[in-house]
Parts: sequence; C-alpha cells; structure tokens
Amino acid sequence: MKPFTYERAASPAEAAAAAARTRGARFIAGGTNLLDLMKLQIETPPHLIDVNGVGLDKIEQTTDGGLRIGALVRNTDLAADERVRRDYGVLSRALLAGASGQLRNQATTAGNLLQRTRCPYFYDTNQPCNKRQPGSGCGAIGGYSRHHAIMGTSDACIATHPSDMAVAMRVLDASVETVRSNGSSRVIPIADFHRLPGSTPHVENALEHGELITAVTLPRPAGGTHVYRKVRDRASYAFALVSVAAIVQQDGSGRIALGGVAHKPWRMEAAESDMPRGARAVTSRLLGDARTTQDNAFKVLLVERTLASILNKA
Repeated sequence: MKPFTYERAASPAEAAAAAARTRGARFIAGGTNLLDLMKLQIETPPHLIDVNGVGLDKIEQTTDGGLRIGALVRNTDLAADERVRRDYGVLSRALLAGASGQLRNQATTAGNLLQRTRCPYFYDTNQPCNKRQPGSGCGAIGGYSRHHAIMGTSDACIATHPSDMAVAMRVLDASVETVRSNGSSRVIPIADFHRLPGSTPHVENALEHGELITAVTLPRPAGGTHVYRKVRDRASYAFALVSVAAIVQQDGSGRIALGGVAHKPWRMEAAESDMPRGARAVTSRLLGDARTTQDNAFKVLLVERTLASILNKA
C-alpha cells in the first residue's frame, strides 16, 4: 500500500470541500472495497477523508411515505430494519445475498453503490485494463469471459457491476442524494447514477469530483410480491452469474431489474409490459441486443429460466 494522508470530516459539506482540495482524494467509511484495492495498488489515493463521523447513519420516514436511508447505514442494519423487511423486501433479500456477514456489518449504503465495477482482469496488473489504466486495452475481450457482461458493453470494457443492493435499488426507483464541494445539493435518479462503459469505462457513475452521497431515498412502497434471486457458482460470498430483482403484482404486472449482465444494474421499463406474457417474452425484450461470447452465452437462457421460476412462484 502506498503512503497517504488522512483526515476526519465533521459534516458532509466539510467532507466534500476537503475532497475538492486534494486531487485524487477519496472518501472512506467501511472501506470494504477501497482498502482491498489500495493493498493491491490498484487504487492509490494520496488522501483519505473519513466520513464515519458526519451523522449519516439513520433510516427515516419521508413525508410522502417512503424511506430516507443515510449513506452510512450499514448493510446489516438496513437489511434487518423492520420497515425495509415489510415494505421493501426485495432490498432486504438482495442485501442478505451479498458478500459475507462480516462484510455486511462494515459495508455502507453509499459504499455499496460506489464499489468498483470490476472483473478478474481488473485485479491482474499484468493484464491490460481500461478501467485500471485508461487506453491500455481490455484483457477480458478475447479472454475468458464466463462472468462478463452481455448487455451495454463496449470495445473498451465488458465487466459487470457487482452490487446486489444496487439491483434492488434500481427496481425500487430509488434516488441518490448528494452534496457538492460548494455546499449545494442535488438528487440523482438511480437510473442515471451508474454509467455504461462507452469509451471511458473508468468513469463509473454520475458524481462530480468531491461530491459526497448523503442518502438514498425510496419512494412509497409499491406493494406486490418482492423477490430477489441470485444465481452464482457457490452458495455464498460470490458475485452473481445473473440475478433478478422483481416486484410482481397480482395481475401479473410489475418491475424487473437484472444483475450480472451489464456494467450497471440492467432494467428496461418497456420490457415490463410483457410480464403477463411470461418470462420468454420479457427476456426477449430485456436481452434482445445481447452481445455474448462462447463463454457467457448461457446467461440469456439462465435469465429466462430464473425469471420463469420467479413469475411462477409469484
């Protein structure tokens, strides 16, 4: 790990201003992703700003009947919250499907959204990676790609977003609240928060330099049956080959978002109109433009079968 300086912020505005003063500065809370990457010298921030003391660790009811989740709420606490379990079951299930119990105790809501979109080639510093070193190429393209993306890919990157929580947030139409380095705030719809790789896969989200996530807001409950189904190579502590977050109403309508298939949580609202027609119709719309390889072509059928199982149960 390379040397770095460190400070503790007392407020969100102070943290954002501190980040703007130092090029390459990073916020740290749980550190479950950042510290690993620093140890491998994939991430080398010169300055860390500890935000654990800025008071963003509460879950509160909003005036319109939704929930406001502080950026520092730990994944374990969020999954266990009675209101989340009752009204946003897909979120609780997604959180419990992620990482391990020890990591969930430490990981935060904002940190989960901000974890790097990555693949094994990103970790291997002997391989080219446009996310790690822009313009160096992508070792995964033409390499072993069983776990890689089939939607929204580019000639620069085919990595998949690893978060389970973000897939549930996408199906719930969450919003991300932030504070900028000048003290102003804004709200980013979750649909616009994560980016597809294009020619700049190292730019993974819509945040500006120094901008700090303060909360994630959920709209009022949508009702229906909430399901999160994660298919992976082993029973725990593994990224999804594919995952499906679904909210299904009694008439067969609903919402669907996918994980494990793209550089960000994948949702196409237009495909949801086909839900009463069954899993094959929905999958055809969701993954109709899939760019597969010999290694990961199975993901299209795996999504269809996983979705069929969910719809039959719901």
